Amino acid sequence: MSLRMKFSILMLGTFLTLTACSNNKSITAGTDTHEAQSSPPDSILSLSGEVLKPVVKTDEEWKKSLAPQVYRVLRKQATERAFTGAYWDNKKDGIYYCAGCGAPLFDSKTKFKSGTGWPSYYQPIFEGNIKLIEDNTLGMSRVEVVCARCNGHLGHVFPDGPEPTGLRYCINSAALKFQKNPQQ
Repeated sequence: MSLRMKFSILMLGTFLTLTACSNNKSITAGTDTHEAQSSPPDSILSLSGEVLKPVVKTDEEWKKSLAPQVYRVLRKQATERAFTGAYWDNKKDGIYYCAGCGAPLFDSKTKFKSGTGWPSYYQPIFEGNIKLIEDNTLGMSRVEVVCARCNGHLGHVFPDGPEPTGLRYCINSAALKFQKNPQQ
C-alpha cells in the first residue's frame, strides 16, 4: 500500500471519528434542557443525596493519580477511538461514576445504543453533577460535558437522542468507572 493511500485512509478515519459524535443541530451550553433528577443549585450530589465537595488537584497530581489514557481524556480533552472503550457495549445494570473523582454521573437505565461506538445516555443522574461548556475546537461547534466535581472532560452532548429528553450524552469510557447493581 502506498504512503499516499495510507495517509488517505488515516485522514478518512480521523474525519469519521470526529464527525461520528456531531451534527448540525445545537444545544445551548449552560442551560438545563433535560429532566434529570433536580438538585439544589450548584450542588454536586452523591447517590444518597449528600453534597460532595469539589475535587481540586494540580495537573501533576492528576497525572500521578490517573492511568495514562484516563488522564489524557479527563485532563487533556482527548477522545478514545470509537468501539474501543470498556463501556460502549456494556449492558449491565448499574451506575457510571467519574473516573477522576467518583461523582455519580449516569444510570444504566438511561443508556442507549447510539451506534457511535461510545457509551450514550439521554440524561445524567443529577443535573448539578455535570457542566455543559461551549466547544468550538476542531472546526466544529459542540457542547462539551464535564464533571462538575473535578472539571474532568467526559465527552459531548448532542440533540439527537431518544425521548424523553431528545439528548445524547456521548461519553468516553475512559472517563467513567462502572459499578454494577448488587442484585446482579
